[in-house]
Amino acid sequence: MLFKDQLQFVLQHMKKNKLRVTMTVLAAMIGCAFLIVLASIGFGIQQTMENEILNDEAITQIELWGDEILSEKDQEYIEGIDHVNVVLNKADISGMVKSTLEDREGESNASIVDMEAQQQLPSTLSEGRLPKEPNEIVVGYHYAQNLLNEEDIAAIEQKSQKAEQEGTYYDSSEEGYKGELLNKEVTLQFYDENTQEYMEPATFTIVGVLSRPSYEWFVDSKIMFSDSLLGEFPELITYPATTIYVDSIENVMPVLELLKEQNYQVYSQVEQLEELDMFFLIFKIGLIFIGTIAILIASIGIFNTMTMAVTERTREIGVLKAIGASPSLIQRLFLMESTFIGLLGTMLAVIVSYAVSFAANAILPYVVSFALSDEDLSSYEITFSLIPWSLVVIAGGISLAVAILSGLRPARNATKIEVIQALRQEL
Repeated sequence: MLFKDQLQFVLQHMKKNKLRVTMTVLAAMIGCAFLIVLASIGFGIQQTMENEILNDEAITQIELWGDEILSEKDQEYIEGIDHVNVVLNKADISGMVKSTLEDREGESNASIVDMEAQQQLPSTLSEGRLPKEPNEIVVGYHYAQNLLNEEDIAAIEQKSQKAEQEGTYYDSSEEGYKGELLNKEVTLQFYDENTQEYMEPATFTIVGVLSRPSYEWFVDSKIMFSDSLLGEFPELITYPATTIYVDSIENVMPVLELLKEQNYQVYSQVEQLEELDMFFLIFKIGLIFIGTIAILIASIGIFNTMTMAVTERTREIGVLKAIGASPSLIQRLFLMESTFIGLLGTMLAVIVSYAVSFAANAILPYVVSFALSDEDLSSYEITFSLIPWSLVVIAGGISLAVAILSGLRPARNATKIEVIQALRQEL
């Protein structure tokens, strides 16, 4: 029996039982589509988190931990490593720094930065320049917003109470200093941890303003000083930190491993990516396992359909055997039918899954924004569902395998039918 004849034989019998076959195909489609859509959530969340990390400028940075300032010998060694561009030393100042400008006051975190190394990095300033003198500073993008007078404080309190009653939050972005900051002189007071009081005020000139932070929710009101500040205020308590800048993400791990071999305490966000990949691998396997259960449930329908097909075609099987059809041919005919059901279900499932994925990514940001009474999430790069080809291949393979296995037992039963009994069966 030629393959063309086998194919025609199978399709003819599928057409005779359109309703039953259609319902079985739909069951297979739902099971496979459930698997794909469920697993696509894991792929979507993973891509969102990886993009968030990769878009962060810190992805090519290595943090060096320690309580002491990096020695000159260590700095020379690290700077000599291939692919290391800059070694930036900085130190966070203990306590808040109090700022006074005209009738306004504010408190900010502050840090001392090696400006010579900072100049070798891409500019992070929205305007101005880096400090060159001990009495020059660079301030964060929201520094002016942090400078408040009594009227601003009263307005913020009133607006915050109103927002709280409405179930929202007021970020006090409308208050603060509205004038030009560049080249303005401000009075600063450092906090003395020993006396628990502010030190004597000193005048500083704002020579630069940092760029707007990448995250909309982040308020940057910090102050950056030149490392020459310690010569003027040796009593300041600081917490040193070192950041190593590598030329590209591909070279971060080799540099990181080399530093670890030399017993440096280092960390990079690239390590977080590797941990993230492992976590989501396990997570996606779990989702695929749960989705496979839906396919196994659909396999019951395929098994029943094929069992009915064998029962209804007992006489035909007897005729085929009488004219010389081998058991392997009869088994193949029924396996072809169960395979076609699985194949049709899988093809429809892929189409439906991509449609559901597209709709989810288009609609869910608005639904979540409405549910959380939050700002429009459509401006964020959030992927709720992602269907790579690997997922389609895995889901399709599982669906087809289950369909074939579901038809295997009925197909074997068909080969065991006795010719005489089959021919005696009434039409």
